[in-house]
Amino acid sequence: MTQPHRRRLVPAVMIWLAGLAPAGLFADSADLPDGFAGAYLAARQAAISADFDVAAQSYTEVLVRDPSNPANLENALLAYVAIGRVESALPLAQKLLGLAPENPLAALVVLAGKIKTRQFGAVVADFRAATQVGTLVDTLLLAWAQLGQGYVPEAMLAFDEVITQPQTAAFGLYHKAMALASVGDFEQADALLSDGRATPTRGAILAHVSILSQLERNADAIALLKGRFDPDMDPQLRALRDQLVAGKTLRFDAVRTPVDGMAEVFLSVAEVLATEPADGSALINARIAQYLRPTLTDATLLSAEMLAEREQYDLASSTYEQVQADDPAFVRAELGRADALFRDDQRAEALNAMRALTKRFADIPAVHVTLGDMLRRDEQFAAATPVYDTAIALLGEARPGHWRVYYTRGISHERSGRMDLAEVDMRMALKLNPGQPDVLNYLGYAFIDENRNLDEAMDMIQRAVAARPDNGAIVDSLAWALFRLGRYDEAIEPMERAATLEAVDPIVNDHLGDVYWAVGRKREAEFQWHRALSFDPEPDEAKRIRRKLEIGLDAVLREEGAPPLLALPQK
Repeated sequence: MTQPHRRRLVPAVMIWLAGLAPAGLFADSADLPDGFAGAYLAARQAAISADFDVAAQSYTEVLVRDPSNPANLENALLAYVAIGRVESALPLAQKLLGLAPENPLAALVVLAGKIKTRQFGAVVADFRAATQVGTLVDTLLLAWAQLGQGYVPEAMLAFDEVITQPQTAAFGLYHKAMALASVGDFEQADALLSDGRATPTRGAILAHVSILSQLERNADAIALLKGRFDPDMDPQLRALRDQLVAGKTLRFDAVRTPVDGMAEVFLSVAEVLATEPADGSALINARIAQYLRPTLTDATLLSAEMLAEREQYDLASSTYEQVQADDPAFVRAELGRADALFRDDQRAEALNAMRALTKRFADIPAVHVTLGDMLRRDEQFAAATPVYDTAIALLGEARPGHWRVYYTRGISHERSGRMDLAEVDMRMALKLNPGQPDVLNYLGYAFIDENRNLDEAMDMIQRAVAARPDNGAIVDSLAWALFRLGRYDEAIEPMERAATLEAVDPIVNDHLGDVYWAVGRKREAEFQWHRALSFDPEPDEAKRIRRKLEIGLDAVLREEGAPPLLALPQK
């Protein structure tokens, strides 16, 4: 089943977006007034660590003493936008624009303020005077502003300008379709979204589903939904599917006003930029989208996701909490919040949140799957298994999209010492998704570890490597399997390649040391073990590595009662 994904920007699109991002995440400050270093250094440290909340507070203190420093203004401005306080950022942006008329971040925030207050004439005048953001964004926003003025033909021509550019056609098709749908022209909107060049984002697909429903084509809407997603694994999509099956007509509320449309422009840009190296631009655009349309849940979720990626877990959690309980995306938000808590080492709170969710939404498989995954990540394998059982029972007949649930339950079985049950689940996962490299790798290695089904095991691992030749963990599995089979010389090349692909992984470097030791390259083995220790392995692993450095691998294996290394034929 095809899953929509964020689209990577091609260079041409990047050119169209030129001028969108600030020159740097946080600018350097000029000279500091006397007695001012503490607040400034606190602000700088917060900026460097992307602690936006602290940065906003600290730079506000800095500006009390130095209110006209452009660098400090920009830093404070960015911090306020990053935490979602665009309204508070507006005065800073206006002041900064007076001091630095070319500052792109200040111009962006001031522009957002004009859009929010429906100053469409001023927005159009700004675009006609000079480039405000970037060619693509300017053209789309101009089209929506003209629509806000009632200049429909001019707006359509602006959308068409974007559509005629091959690298940006997807954006133009989507936004023109939303503009047409917002005024009730669902037939033309459907035609545009059915164009193969149209953007396949989640929001675009759901908008198309509601448009088809408005055209009394619920069967086509269901087919589109099932063709792109697995509704059983997403409560929001499941609710939509159930309404369509019941013959209800879905409301079209993806875009209701020109301001909504302009919010979608910033969300579209944020979704694209989120696939690129993080420089803050995606978060800025997602926050602007939120500011323009607070009910644009996709912007809220994207903002929270990017904050979590920057390890700003408190901000991520509070952003997820902005999604109300009656919002169709509430479960998605709670899943994200629980994950942020878990990643912040608040594991008990995360698990409690997930258990509460499974009680409130007991019939939704996705919440049980997520709880099972969280328990598994917490190494509570025995506890995870019955949770996966519940999810699989709710899913009913196994379908291709369900392979991962069987795979993760299989891992829990294997880690609980039930390899018999693990094998059943892993083989079911492969039946549902033949050739899936993660499953092939895991099951193949488990067979090697148990010294059974060796031919099948090697075939599985080799197929996994062929599917993902640049995956260091999978290449490590192949090399380690060869090592466990006593084929030490054959293990050298793939193990060295795995160590190149996973250069800072302690386990891979440890494995390479073992391979070197087995072939008599003991000095190199000791170097790799020292290298493995430098990458903070788990305490038990670190203890074993140190013991190998003390007495050698052969002696460690004797201490452990493990089979000895095989003697290599004399050359």
